[in-house]
Amino acid sequence: MPKNVPHYPRPPISLIESDIPNWGVDIYIGGSTGAADVQLLREHNITTVLNCAVNLDIDYVDLQDEQRTDIHRNFGWGPIRYYKIGLIDGPGNPESMVLAGYHLMRSSLIQDVPDKPSYKVRQKGNILVHCRGGRSRSVTIVALFLHLEWPEKFPTLDSAIAHIRDKRQLHPDEWFETPKPMLVELAHRAVKMETLLRQAGFNKDALNQDL
Repeated sequence: MPKNVPHYPRPPISLIESDIPNWGVDIYIGGSTGAADVQLLREHNITTVLNCAVNLDIDYVDLQDEQRTDIHRNFGWGPIRYYKIGLIDGPGNPESMVLAGYHLMRSSLIQDVPDKPSYKVRQKGNILVHCRGGRSRSVTIVALFLHLEWPEKFPTLDSAIAHIRDKRQLHPDEWFETPKPMLVELAHRAVKMETLLRQAGFNKDALNQDL
């Protein structure tokens, strides 16, 4: 494996795909600076943000809860719907967590937000998936999503990764770690897990109706 390979510049966020079939949203990938730029999110009609990194937190709170006092960290409401799956950028993750990232991304798009005062962001918009650099963990989850949700265009996981590398402007010298090989392997195993679930008759869309 190459050593001391420089990290090449890339945009704060990158459009990966537009108007995803069955979802009608655009998918973006970004790093921490892009995810933390609320004005940039608004410009791209991003209302949902999925953070893939266990070692990165972003404070979106712009309207504090009335219960907050000086002894508390900020909590309240932000300008986007914020979800998190805590992946390590390297070894240490179970494949079930990568599969959970796919289901969390998918579920965030399905979720029907109630019309209640405590739910400040109800409008449907585009989604940003990010990690610290927007080059490994986020790429893994979005590639898994594209392959499983749009197999006609992305018949393999590797084809989805190649597409993201191009759209995210990841330099070929970085490809050995964009994404990290162990995350790619976990994603392949997650595909097999999801395939087995579907073969067993698990219908994720009908499940709640049957309970």
